[in-house]
Amino acid sequence: MRRSARPGRRGADAPSVAGAPYDKMGVVQPGVVLFDLDGTLTASGPGIARSVTAALKALGLPPLDEAALLRFIGPPLLDSFRDIAGLDEMTALEAMAVYRGYFVEYGMFENAVYPGIPGLLRELVDTGRRLAVATSKPLPYAVRIIEHFALAEHFEAVFGPAIDGDGTEKGDVVAQALKALRADIDDVVLVGDRSHDVVGAHENGIPCIGALWGYGSRDELADAEALAVDVDDLAELLGLTHDHQAQSR
Repeated sequence: MRRSARPGRRGADAPSVAGAPYDKMGVVQPGVVLFDLDGTLTASGPGIARSVTAALKALGLPPLDEAALLRFIGPPLLDSFRDIAGLDEMTALEAMAVYRGYFVEYGMFENAVYPGIPGLLRELVDTGRRLAVATSKPLPYAVRIIEHFALAEHFEAVFGPAIDGDGTEKGDVVAQALKALRADIDDVVLVGDRSHDVVGAHENGIPCIGALWGYGSRDELADAEALAVDVDDLAELLGLTHDHQAQSR
């Protein structure tokens, strides 16, 4: 993976926290780019929040506030029902079943692709990059979403856990992707918006670019090798040297 110093266009975008590792990776040109799904490719918050709310209501449990609902976006669902909603194992499993019923019927497509993403993916493929999705969302749902939003043509493969919850940790998904793609870890980067994306990347020895347009904060993504403020910023970090904004219109 070729690296070079990044042209300065940070200025006011730089983090205020002293010593934050923003842009420490510089510009890279990886042969393989793994993308998280929720909060990175698509703004999935409305559908996930409504699905969680429907599940808690069906079980007669108190609702969560907006901040808590947003924390469900990205991490494994069962973990979120336990850690965020405070449910015991059995109740969390019941909530997850109700959640999926609503999600499959309604919530899956209460969702939208972030502006600029299709153009970015197209340019990366056109410059010879291999792209794949690595998500904690169950694989059958992830595939349907990618196909529904006409993104599938850009990706060599989609990786995610089984519907029964096995392999939900991001590190496991990334490991599966690296093995299936036969990728050299020195030529791979993961793009994601939550701390578990950073952890999953680092568990497999690859860098992570934090997507600040998603649901994670600068503080949450502090251990990422670089942060991208928006899709054009990500294009620059990935070594697309021409005017991505003009190309993606």
